Amino acid sequence: MKKITKKTYLNWYEEMLFWRKFEDKLAQVYIQQKVRGFLHLYNGQEAILAGSLHAMDLSKDKMITAYRNHVQPIGMGVDPKRVMAELFGKATGTSQGLGGSMHIFSKEKGFYGGHGIVGGQIPLGAGMAFGDKYNDTGAVTLCFFGDGAARQGSLHETFNMAMLWKLPVVFCVENNGYAMGTSVARTANHEDIWKLGLGYEMPCGPVDAMDPVAVAEAIDEAMERARRGDGPTFLELKTYRYRGHSMSDAQHYRTKDEVAEYQKIDPITQVKQILLDKKYATEEEIKEMDKNVKKRVAACEKFADESPFPDINVMYDVVYEQEDYPFISHKL
Repeated sequence: MKKITKKTYLNWYEEMLFWRKFEDKLAQVYIQQKVRGFLHLYNGQEAILAGSLHAMDLSKDKMITAYRNHVQPIGMGVDPKRVMAELFGKATGTSQGLGGSMHIFSKEKGFYGGHGIVGGQIPLGAGMAFGDKYNDTGAVTLCFFGDGAARQGSLHETFNMAMLWKLPVVFCVENNGYAMGTSVARTANHEDIWKLGLGYEMPCGPVDAMDPVAVAEAIDEAMERARRGDGPTFLELKTYRYRGHSMSDAQHYRTKDEVAEYQKIDPITQVKQILLDKKYATEEEIKEMDKNVKKRVAACEKFADESPFPDINVMYDVVYEQEDYPFISHKL
């Protein structure tokens, strides 16, 4: 694995803080109705992305996930201004404003969504890995999904084929405890989701996903296994979200005290403490990074605000039309 250095920790702190503040801003503008529809935020889960990016080769590796998908493309190199513009429904967005919050996408940067169907991305992630194996690209796909999606039947079909064909894919369940609002304890006879891999003899295990170092180490090992041709890995990334499942979630299923306990092991706070303890940065230097993050977020909001909405014709341009469709008469 690439060495974790002073530069790594400085980058982790500033980027995780940016992702957090970027989504805090989204929550704010959602209330102002600048962002419509559903909005699922990643607050608390940033160590997963930070650790994963450290292990990836961004020149060829791919990522696919569910609808909690705003900060991942930013981490992979997509302009955050375009991500925010997409959430605002603007023409300058990653999909010209037609995808919205749940469907951020960038083939150029290897980020393949953003999927609204629960668990829908699991077989797609394996399909992407099949393509890489077939074409011998040496790339690995990271396929993320939530604990709720781990109960989908498509997961089992995909695990079976991925092991049979030794596909270069790492399946990562981001277990934040509650799916939409039902605890893991109430959805299965066991709470160790990683054990689902045992039935397929797939290498599997739990990871402390509040710690970017632990994530980086686990993801790196899994990706190296895939690159060797030894097939997939299933990791249970144990994390926690501070906000509700979506902005419309009243969160009656948990207490504020529970959230506060998890905030004590916030990944951003942990990395900040390492910066101070190892004297990688002073309090003043950290304050300067904080200011820079605020400026970057403000620039994203300004860009999204000032961007135009897409022309109405764009909506029709992306709809499939077959001119000679045999069952519709145009002679009315």
